[in-house]
Amino acid sequence: MNKKGQNNISDLTSIQEPITDAPSEVKQVIEQVLKLEKDKLYLKTPRNINDDILNIIKQVVQ
Repeated sequence: MNKKGQNNISDLTSIQEPITDAPSEVKQVIEQVLKLEKDKLYLKTPRNINDDILNIIKQVVQ
């Protein structure tokens, strides 16, 4: 693999590291927020997403 390819892999690893090393609760929040965003992609103006994210966080923390 050339040096540029190795840099790309290294960059990707460093970007993902905080997520892969996160506690399970944080991973759960991330997964649920990503699903929520995906579900709202089709909407022209997604509403209440901040409230939905807050509810996800509250559920995981409890």
